Order: sequence, then structure tokens, then C-alpha cells
Amino acid sequence: MAVPLLGALWAETPLETQIFGSVLLFSWAVYLWEALLAWRQRTVYKTTTHVPLELGKIMDVETFEKSRLYQLDKSAFSFWSGLYSEVEGTVILLCGGIPFLWSVSGEISEYAGFGPEYEIIQSLVFLLLATLFSAVTGLPWSLYNTFVIEEKHGFNQQTLGFFFKDAIKKFIVTQCILLPVTALLLYIIKIGGDYFFIYAWLFTLVVSLVLVTIYADYIAPLFDKFIPLPEGELKQQIEAMAKNIDFPLTKVYVVEGSKRSSHSNAYFYGFFKNKRIVLFDTLLEDYSALNKERPEDAGSESQAAGGNGEETEAPAKAKSKKQGCKNEEVLAVLGHELGHWKLGHTIKNIVISQMNSFLCFFLFAVLIGRKELFTAFGFYNTQPTLIGLLIIFQFIFSPYNEVLSFCLTVLSRRFEFQADAFAKGLGKAQDLYSALIKLNKDNLGFPVSDWLFSMWHYSHPPLLERLQALKELKQD
Repeated sequence: MAVPLLGALWAETPLETQIFGSVLLFSWAVYLWEALLAWRQRTVYKTTTHVPLELGKIMDVETFEKSRLYQLDKSAFSFWSGLYSEVEGTVILLCGGIPFLWSVSGEISEYAGFGPEYEIIQSLVFLLLATLFSAVTGLPWSLYNTFVIEEKHGFNQQTLGFFFKDAIKKFIVTQCILLPVTALLLYIIKIGGDYFFIYAWLFTLVVSLVLVTIYADYIAPLFDKFIPLPEGELKQQIEAMAKNIDFPLTKVYVVEGSKRSSHSNAYFYGFFKNKRIVLFDTLLEDYSALNKERPEDAGSESQAAGGNGEETEAPAKAKSKKQGCKNEEVLAVLGHELGHWKLGHTIKNIVISQMNSFLCFFLFAVLIGRKELFTAFGFYNTQPTLIGLLIIFQFIFSPYNEVLSFCLTVLSRRFEFQADAFAKGLGKAQDLYSALIKLNKDNLGFPVSDWLFSMWHYSHPPLLERLQALKELKQD
């Protein structure tokens, strides 16, 4: 009896209210689903207190316990930050925060001499204020994550001054890119006529390709120091492997990631015949600044670790094992990464991304004229293009985005297994096996996961699954 009554009441509810209510309900449904998954994984962290038998030969008790405690802290932080984010978003919607900020942006624009007809100017002011609000409200969470959790577990290498300088620099660089790109996109939508969605898609395609091309050469060096990999055996071996698989390598860089964090990474970038490889110094056993500093006095290590002057932190880091991989293991990791290129994973991801982008712009063109979408979020007398982008892409498309994200996660895991198999084909199975173990230890990855949490979230297969696959490949 109650269900039909609720259905009848819902049917009589104005369409604008139905849209707004559906957005809020779906947002909380996603949050509760994510909270359930996180609770399942947190239960694994709490109950798995001993090294499983299958891990006995690859992970010692001390590292296992460190990784368990690290993941527990991260899980608790994720719960509270996620709850805050969901409550904040709900309050903003219920209290009319979006139309209020649009109104404030209009007042600022008018004060600067730009009336309501200068919608693009008002949109840029709105975007600047919105990103500033996001940066300010997210700052305490970022500080806690960096200087409490990451510091506690030995990963943070930043001082407070470095952190704030980095945050300000990131905000300025982001605005320098975001505001002009948004202005051009809005202008294209305004003048594009009936087929504006095609021109908007082509514009975003060009922008994304340009950013990918220039990021490591012009943007990333603003935040980290990139130096060419010195001449030597490792560089010769990397060049030989690249030549063997016809990878058009032009340069190999080492980035000083150790001044920021002791987490490690490697990637390649570039188009056509101009490919570059970037290795984090924390990945390289022979180049990591953390390894070079380890024998030095505790005082300098304490300063590099966070600048808090606590002498008790330095001995804990001095006891840690040597970080990074040997040359053969680095080559195996690169063999895996280059496998993504050789197997066409990079191109496939770009194609999928652009097909999705085109579809979204097409649907945006269909929906942008629906006044009830704007009315649902408090815009009764105006329909700004930027607000339409926000409503449709972030709120209306949210169910589709969740499904797409899960599908891409499944595809990513498949690609990772294929890249591992490619590295095996280069004769790197044994070295990749040991490299994965080392990287998991260096990054305090917990090797046991809940199957549902893993299936939904992990873009890379769990460590045990990858090791088992490599073991089978080695035996083959």
C-alpha cells in the first residue's frame, strides 16, 4: 500500500523537484555503496593480522604489519573525508549554493564593468571562485593526509613551506590553463550553431592532445626537477630494449620525486616518433636520494622528511630497507609499461575517451535546451552555458559515469595482465616478479583484498593475482 502511494505522490511532484531529488538520492546511493565496499575492505585490514601462507616467502611479518596499519589509517581518512565531501555537496545543493555563487560572480563582473551580456566573463569568475572554494575546503584534508598519515608511515618528504608553495603554484598553473580553455569552449558553444557539439568535441580533443604533449616538458618541470638519465649500463639497456620493440625513444629522464614523497612511479609520453621515458628516482635503487641519505646523520634525514625537527623520526627511517629496484627489475617494469604501447592500450584508451567525450557533448546538445534542468537547481530566469555543463556532465550523467568507470576499471585490469605477459615475452618474467614484490613493499601495499572492493576499485590486479599469473608464465 505504501509503495503505490509513494509512487502516486512522486508522479504528482513537479518535474524539477523529481530531477533534483533523483540527483540527491543517486549521490547518496553511490556514497553508501562506496561506504559498504570500504567497510568490507577495512574488515580485511582488521582481521588479517598474520601473513597468509601463500605470502610467507615474499613478505616478512614486519612489512606486512606496517602495510596493514598504513592501509587502516588511509581507510579511516577516506571514510571521514568522503563523508565530509558528501555532506558538503548536499548542503550546497539544498541551500542553493550554485545559484548564489553565480549571483556573486555577476556582482563582481558588474563591479569590474561587465554587465549580464558578458556571460563568459561571469562564467570565468564563477569558475575561479568555485575552484578557490574547493581548494580552501580541501586544504585541511590534504594537510592531514600529508603531514599526519604519510608522515607517520615514512612517505612524506615535504616541509610545510614546500607544501604551501607547491599548492599555490598548482592553483595558479591550473587557472592559467582552465580559464582560457573554458572561455574558448563556451565561445565555441555560443557560436557553433546546431552542430556546436562537434566543434566543442574537436576543441577538447585538440586541447587534451596538446596538454599530453607539453605536460612533461613544460608543466611538470614547474613542480619537479627532471634530469637526463646519466650515461651508463641502465641507459644503454633501456635504449636497446626500446630499439628491440621499435619504440621510438628519444630521451630518458629521472624526476626527483623523492623531495615530495617516497612513493615510486614510471611512465612514458609523447606522440609519433618523439617518445620519452620518465623514471622516478625512488624507483631506481642506484639513484634514489633516500638511499644516498640513509647513511648520513639523522638530522639531515629528519629535515628532508618533513622539516618538523623531531629527532625520533630519523632513526625509524634509517632502519628502513634500501628502496627501489635493481637495473634488471627497472627494465622489467619498463618492459611492462612499453607493453601498453606495443599492444595498443594507449591508443585504445584515447579512442574510448574520445568516443565518450563525443557522446557526452551530443547528449549535452540534446538536453541544454531543457529549462527544467536549470530550474531544478535554482536557475529560474537564466540558463548559463557553464551551469548547463555543470548540471548535465556532473549530475545528470552521474549514473552513466559510474557504469563507465567500472567498465574502464575492468578493462584496465585486463590490459595490466596483457602488459605483464608482454614483459614475460621479453624474458623479464622473473625480474618483473621480484620488482612487483619490491614495489609493493616500498609503497606499503596490502596484498590481501576483499573481492568486491577489488573488483570495483582496482585498476591494477591485486598483487597475488599478478604474481600467480607471472609464475604460470615463468613455468610455461
